[in-house]
Amino acid sequence: MNPASCFIFPENSDLTIIVMIKQGMIGLSLCISMHHDGLGKSLEPCTRRLFQPIERLSKLANFPFLPSIIESMSNRSTRNPHPIYNFLSYHRLSSSYSAFVSTLSPVSFPNSTSEALSHLGWRQTMVDEMAALHSNGTWDLVSLPSGKSIVGCRWVYTVKVGTDSQVDRLKARLVAKGYTQIYGCEYGDTFSHVAKIASVLLFLSMAAMCHWPLYQLDIKNAFLHGELLEEVYMEQPPGFVAWGEFGLVCKLRRSLYGLKQSPRAWFGHFSSIVQEFGMFRSEADHSIFYHHNSSSQCIYLVVYVDDIVITCSDQEGIQRLKQHLFNHFQTKDLGKLKYFLELKIAQSSSGVVMSQRKYALDILEEIGMLECKPVDTPMDPNVKLVLGQGKFLRDPGRYRRLSPCDNHWDVVIRILRYIKGTPDQSMLYEDRGHTQIVGYTDADWAGSSSDRCSTSGYCVFIGGNLISWKTMTLTTCELIWLRQLLQELRFGKDEQIKLVCDNQAALHIASNPIFHERTKYIEVDCHFIREKIASGCIATSFVNSNDQLADIFTKSLRGPRIKYICNKFGAYDIYAPT
Repeated sequence: MNPASCFIFPENSDLTIIVMIKQGMIGLSLCISMHHDGLGKSLEPCTRRLFQPIERLSKLANFPFLPSIIESMSNRSTRNPHPIYNFLSYHRLSSSYSAFVSTLSPVSFPNSTSEALSHLGWRQTMVDEMAALHSNGTWDLVSLPSGKSIVGCRWVYTVKVGTDSQVDRLKARLVAKGYTQIYGCEYGDTFSHVAKIASVLLFLSMAAMCHWPLYQLDIKNAFLHGELLEEVYMEQPPGFVAWGEFGLVCKLRRSLYGLKQSPRAWFGHFSSIVQEFGMFRSEADHSIFYHHNSSSQCIYLVVYVDDIVITCSDQEGIQRLKQHLFNHFQTKDLGKLKYFLELKIAQSSSGVVMSQRKYALDILEEIGMLECKPVDTPMDPNVKLVLGQGKFLRDPGRYRRLSPCDNHWDVVIRILRYIKGTPDQSMLYEDRGHTQIVGYTDADWAGSSSDRCSTSGYCVFIGGNLISWKTMTLTTCELIWLRQLLQELRFGKDEQIKLVCDNQAALHIASNPIFHERTKYIEVDCHFIREKIASGCIATSFVNSNDQLADIFTKSLRGPRIKYICNKFGAYDIYAPT
């Protein structure tokens, strides 16, 4: 950092204030000094960075030296014509949710074990994780037997949000490098059920339509509950090699995060415990469990590894379920759902809002594009990517992270510039008075310039809320799956599915057998769709191309068209500046 842009006052007090400019933004850092014997020790990596807009620094008016500093720094910040705070504002948020967003955003994650150990908070959570592993008897330290291979391990860092909407605690997790395991020797069956993102969004929509609360539970050290049947040896955790026992390895007795068989072992155990309570596992999605009592009250649960989301109309039943889980696992009740799978969730009487604001800003900061000039479209309609064109990137890290060739990289950069202008784009789920399933499907006919293949895409709404979207050709299968899931959960009316398309020929082929001889190459698909139409399960209808919402998944559209479709999707900008 340029010393000219750093101001430190005072160096001998318990509270050290640092005002800096980082990437054209005014930032504020607070460091609670643990020593009085010099500035160096107070500026440890435990400093918590809170980058905030200039106007929010006015809250520090009690510090008389700040006005002149802020004025000089404001002049310097004008060098960046596109500061991120021009695109973000918190004025539409409630005080509690604004506090949650402000607390979560500045949390930075260590890039190495040594960096984590130098931070008091991260170091403590690593120590706690090691204590939990030892108390569960996860491994024994032994010499590596001859002929046996060793599995590596690493630390993964995250944050947990509490019931008060604040960051509850930092979380460090020891993860085995399961990709080095040998099949047939160190692991066997590995398949484990993981909730589809469509199932999670369905829960949000159900809660919004019925005005139900959404709760979140966290199972501490979930994978340690799974029994490990295979013989697996792992290196000692980085930064915690036992004193005087260098050269020894960990012989695992219990499953550990990262091992290929761990998810299967954990889910099998969790599923049996939940079903003991009287819940049923969905056949459409095995990660969903449901329970209906004699009064037609219901409880729905979805599990993603060790994170659990529950929504219900039976408040007494949910308390009994929580207590049942508390009795079998070390479970933390996180209260109302706030943060799940990189999704920020806000609930109110108007509905449920889902946002990936933090995830979007983290990507921009990682690539160094917080200052970039935004664009109003994610793709340039005039650019066509051709297989084999362009030079391979020199940086293999960028190759693995985002794209292979320089022309692909240019396209990715444009997407990031679009994200810069819309980091606050959220999805609103609300009660629109119905639960009908409606699907839009579209295809960009022979759009590929290399092989003339078509790009197909679809989006599915339930009760007017967007649940599922993909760029592929399995629209009917997705609709049938969602209907089966809703029938199992006994949610909503058993209505006919509506499939919307802007291609008259495709609609005729799907419903009229006379076209059979002309379409032998798609015979199986046609018969499947035609059967669903004949049975009354699905009804097809034509829509004008201007109202075809699936266009956004198959074509490069202009800015106004994208805004129109996003508005129809229920996109909602709760962070937009006034």
